[in-house]
Amino acid sequence: MTIEKLHEALISKQLSSVEVTNYFLNRINAAKGLNAFIDVQPELSLEQAKQADQLIAQGNQGKLTGIPIAHKDVFVTKGWKSTAASKMLGNYQSPFDATVVEKLGLLGSGMVCLGKTNMDEFALGSSNENSAFGPALNPWNLDYVPGGSSGGSAVAVAAGLTLAATGTDTGGSIRQPAAFCGITGIKPTYGRVSRYGMIAYASSLDQAGPMAKTASECAWLMNAIAGKDLRDSTSVERENEDFTRLLDANWDSSNSNASQPLKGLKIGVPKEFFAKGLNHEVKLAIEQALKQFEALGAVCVEVSLPKTELSIPVYYVLAPAEASSNLSRYDGVRYGYRSEKYKDLAQMYTHSRTEGFGAEVKRRILVGAYVLSQGYYDAYYLQAQKIRRIIAQDFQTAFTQCDVLMGPVAPDVAWKIGEKSKDPIAMYLEDIFTLSANLAGLPAMSLPCGFNQSGLPIGLQMIGNYFKEAEMLQVANHYQTSTDWHLMQPSQNAVGEKS
Repeated sequence: MTIEKLHEALISKQLSSVEVTNYFLNRINAAKGLNAFIDVQPELSLEQAKQADQLIAQGNQGKLTGIPIAHKDVFVTKGWKSTAASKMLGNYQSPFDATVVEKLGLLGSGMVCLGKTNMDEFALGSSNENSAFGPALNPWNLDYVPGGSSGGSAVAVAAGLTLAATGTDTGGSIRQPAAFCGITGIKPTYGRVSRYGMIAYASSLDQAGPMAKTASECAWLMNAIAGKDLRDSTSVERENEDFTRLLDANWDSSNSNASQPLKGLKIGVPKEFFAKGLNHEVKLAIEQALKQFEALGAVCVEVSLPKTELSIPVYYVLAPAEASSNLSRYDGVRYGYRSEKYKDLAQMYTHSRTEGFGAEVKRRILVGAYVLSQGYYDAYYLQAQKIRRIIAQDFQTAFTQCDVLMGPVAPDVAWKIGEKSKDPIAMYLEDIFTLSANLAGLPAMSLPCGFNQSGLPIGLQMIGNYFKEAEMLQVANHYQTSTDWHLMQPSQNAVGEKS
């Protein structure tokens, strides 16, 4: 069932929000083995569902009222723990809701919170293996990672534990887990969605976005979460936009050919995305997807993003630098974990951070502190910022030749749990196709487009120009109307038990 169909069932009183919420809570409980959720509070969820049913009975509902959603545990949420999957915030209870949570909740769009999903600690990771609560498991194969850092959200949607979930994307953390789990996810333009109440990783790169089965569902969710927020100085002032308005429209309004709704669309295919290192099965799936777009009337043109390879060193200078600054607040004094073993203030700082942070977080703090230190700031941080600007300019050059860019989300499909955890560089290389969109602040999304021979999902990445989310969702919806990859369900019953 989609969000659209559930909305109709709720409005027609065929179902109540309490019934729907109970259904998903039971599925979450049965699928504990997937480790998709960090905190579930059934009483709170059911109370919200009762209030949603009252809104519907009074005729005060919106399009999302009464529909359950899960939130990545990077968004602070009243009533549920807000841990960022870290021992440092293991028992933290926020006194307020993040703007995204607030906008989607009862006082906003009327959605019901099912709980908080698992993630890489402080959103630092690409596999969900860095969580202090253990990794979430990919429902397509429980031996494999779901991707990260929004792995729990992707698992929850793919396994049918929720219809939708929130995620965050700093270097691909919505798109990569969406690709690995066979669902749809979109990272909006930087500043399109408020970061207020989102536990910070890299403030100039972090962006919240929705994850669901389909592009149309993501469009509904975008309507709810986008908009200026005075509490976030990086959020952008723009007129309210209906992200569903173009979903069923032809790309060219003068084109009346229903069989080729994307006639006039130019798709840029970056040659650097198909270089050495791309998995052959991934390459074939992307090529087949591009042929489907051509059948729908689009034209593919080769373009170049020459600094693609530099996105990895640039990102892994800038993001750790910002992380080292943002994570300095966790010192064991004001809130969060405090070591019991210390003799003075300096020891309390040291022991609290040593015991409270995981290995990957410590690694990135050290890298970040190094590149910001005297004598290295100019050599690393400033140089990375200069290349970041060139990467953004490369995209604008490409967009003079096309409307959207398409290619793979990652060089490979999901890997086995533990396979790359001892080689952080190998894991960083998996981000090569997603990082540049974050560095440029562009909107990007992932669509299911096939499977490899082992039955693991493959994702197609689409990158648009600034504030072109509605057009991207339009293109994605036409693709999904003509294909059924997004309808595929994991062959296992997703209860988290290995056969």
